[in-house]
Amino acid sequence: MKLFSVARKTRNELRFTPRMGRLDTKVTYIRKHIFGIPFRTLHKYRQTYYGEVKACTDCQLER
Repeated sequence: MKLFSVARKTRNELRFTPRMGRLDTKVTYIRKHIFGIPFRTLHKYRQTYYGEVKACTDCQLER
């Protein structure tokens, strides 16, 4: 068993942007695991309709 590993996982999330409103997007998380338990999120990003890759700091989760 590995001590450290890095895993990438994609899931759908509802987000809100001021310009577009409600946005259903696929968000990819890159997480560091210790003994298979998620330890911290290294990076998260989303891909736009046009293929651009953007960080998730420009839009917030919809509540």
